[in-house]
Amino acid sequence: MAKKGCLWKRTAGCAALLAVVIVLLPRPVMAMHIMEGFLPLKWSVFWTAASLPFVVLGAVSISRRLAQNPELKLLLGAAGAFTFVLSALKIPSVTGSSSHPTGVGLGAALFGPLTMSVLGAIVLFFQAVLLAHGGLTTLGANTFSMAVAGPFMAYGTYRLAVKLRASRGAAVFLAAFAGDLITYVVTSLQLALAFPSQQGGVMASALKFLGIFAVTQLPLAVSEGLLTVVVFNFLVSYSGQELLILEKDNF
Repeated sequence: MAKKGCLWKRTAGCAALLAVVIVLLPRPVMAMHIMEGFLPLKWSVFWTAASLPFVVLGAVSISRRLAQNPELKLLLGAAGAFTFVLSALKIPSVTGSSSHPTGVGLGAALFGPLTMSVLGAIVLFFQAVLLAHGGLTTLGANTFSMAVAGPFMAYGTYRLAVKLRASRGAAVFLAAFAGDLITYVVTSLQLALAFPSQQGGVMASALKFLGIFAVTQLPLAVSEGLLTVVVFNFLVSYSGQELLILEKDNF
């Protein structure tokens, strides 16, 4: 009996180790961060050119804001760190793809979309270099989906919810939820434009990619929305003065 129990423990240990290796093993996926070398050159150049104006304008906006209110640096750093941590979480899914939250909703609601274009681009660069998540040749495409489209959708949703007199928590939740989902929609369109289906063209390919992402991203978007509300409430408690400055700033 003792030998059987020992054998069972070893088998369970090996199975657990194998599961961990499978989860952590690098593999090509059609995730939010399009992997290195996956896009044709013309689309890599196109998305880089499309993202660049937003990053430049965002850098100008950050410089102006910090010059006027240097006490916002810590809050800006917290928004960037939140985006880095959440978007670095690669979660395997039942579709054979991987998925992860974006973390851009919090910063977009606080600082506006242009600021997050810069923070998001920086986050994507370091993830490509340090974590092999995404890539340098696809940095422009990933920046446009996660650091441009996501923050603009999140910010627009947040302002609309506030204007409709939703509670602050509900507005933050909707912003994070919408920013997360639109990132995957844009990624699907980017992949569809680069790899149109032989039967049905771009639209058929887009529907295919959207179908894959929708299965895993909807619950993740809800989770990201709830987590963002928790973090936002924490900031309200400990960074109230900085939030008042941002609230008065017309971005």
